[in-house]
Parts: sequence; structure tokens; C-alpha cells
Amino acid sequence: MKSTMAQLPEAERIDLDDLAARYLKGEWDLLVVMGPTASGKTRYAVSIAEEVNAAVALGLFESCPFRMTDESVVSGAEIISADSRQVYRGMDIGTGKDLKEYGDVRYHLIDILPAGEQYNVFQYVSDFKKAYADIRSRKAIPILCGGTGMYINAVTRGYDFDGEKIPLSQKRENRAVEGLPQKPYFIGTLVDRDERNRKIDRRLDERLEEGMVEEIRSLLESGVKEEVLISYGLEYKYVTLYLTGQLSYAEMREKLAIAIHQFAKRQMTWLRGMERSGVKIHWTRV
Repeated sequence: MKSTMAQLPEAERIDLDDLAARYLKGEWDLLVVMGPTASGKTRYAVSIAEEVNAAVALGLFESCPFRMTDESVVSGAEIISADSRQVYRGMDIGTGKDLKEYGDVRYHLIDILPAGEQYNVFQYVSDFKKAYADIRSRKAIPILCGGTGMYINAVTRGYDFDGEKIPLSQKRENRAVEGLPQKPYFIGTLVDRDERNRKIDRRLDERLEEGMVEEIRSLLESGVKEEVLISYGLEYKYVTLYLTGQLSYAEMREKLAIAIHQFAKRQMTWLRGMERSGVKIHWTRV
């Protein structure tokens, strides 16, 4: 019996020197690192930023033969998060912020709101534009990293939801895309399904041991409503159901693991859908 498992895309080696040269030539204006959960995208984005920052410290960009004008000067690289839950303060373990992973790399759009507040894609676009403009004004390279597809679509494809553009008048469309990058370069972090699921399970157990239940309990005790935490999904949904007596601990752990597996699969399906709509994604194993 033939397997019905979807064929993974071919992985390629990303040449960072070539990528930098293309940036200096103006061939791209935003590096997008995306992938399903547990595929290593944050670690990879940080490693790219660290290489850029190291090159800047050594003065390599100033002597680069592709530097055409003073506008081509690079001061470093910074990361903009594209995660719909990492915008909230106090939601650290459950969202996997791992802020120590960033080291000295500057990041944006993390911890910008208290837990419990409402936030949507249109607010994200506005906040992204400000962060993007700030980074570019300081001649740093912007790197967008995350797994919230709607956020990534909104800032790279002109409010493109579910593969179709929202009908806009020309004037409104011009206003919508004003301040957004025009030439994003997409990198997808690739991982086999079985390996991804093993990483998800291992990471879930680590987060439970680190105090994820206690983190979510403290959010409830601070006044964040049960239904709001449930609306955040995944860890916040299932742990809240456990804390309110609707699931046993074992049921919570099992259902949550399955839900994260399914979520990662949907993320990968969305990425392949981007490719089918004409977006070139450079897949790499990290």
C-alpha cells in the first residue's frame, strides 16, 4: 500500500554571502524565515542575524564590492516576530518565546501587549510598518520570523488572505501596501514529519516541566478570563481546560500533543499553498 504522506520539497543550501550581495544590489528588502512549529526557524533566523552582525563588526560590508552607494551601508540585522501570541506579555513558556535564544540580536513585536487584550492582523500590519521603517532607517537588515500565516501574508502579499486578495479600490490598495516591503525573500525551514512530531512531543514535555501550567494558572489568577485564554488556542486552551477541571492532566497532555501535531501540519499545508500561488520559497534544513 502506497504512503499518502505528502512529498517534502527539495532542500537547498542557503549561501549567506550571495544573499547579502543580493540585498546590497536591492534584489530583496525583507528576509522572511518561516516554517512549521518545531522546525528551528527562530534559531535559524537568529543565526543569520548574528552572522550579519559579525560581518558588520569586521567591516566586511564597507569593503563589499556590491556596495553601490552609502545607502548600501549595513549596520546589522534585526528580527521582527510574526507570531500572533508572542505579542503578549506574561505568555512566555506557552508561546515558546525563548528570548535568551536571541542573544544580542534586537527583536521587535514581542511583549507589546498585556495578556488578555485583543489584537488582530490589521493592528499587526500597523505595528509591522513602524518596526520595519525603524529598522530600515538605521540601515539594518530586517528579518521577519514566525509561523502565523495570516500575519506573514498581510505584510508581504498585500492583504492576501486564503490565496485571494481582498477587493480594494486602487487608492485603498495603494494605501494598504504603503510602507510594506516590496521584494521579500522567503526561506522555509524544513523538517520531516516524524522528526517534527518527536520534537513537538519533547518540547511539550520540557515546557510542562518548566512551569507552563503555573504560568497559565497565574494568568487566570491575574484576571485574564478563561474564555480569552481558551481563544488563544493550543497550550492556553488545553491547560486552561485542565485547570478548570474539564480535563485530567493526562487528557490535557495527550490532546494538546495531538493538536500541536495537527497545527504543524496545517502550517506546512499553508506554506505549500503559498508556493502553488506563485511564491518562491527557498527550503533549507537547519
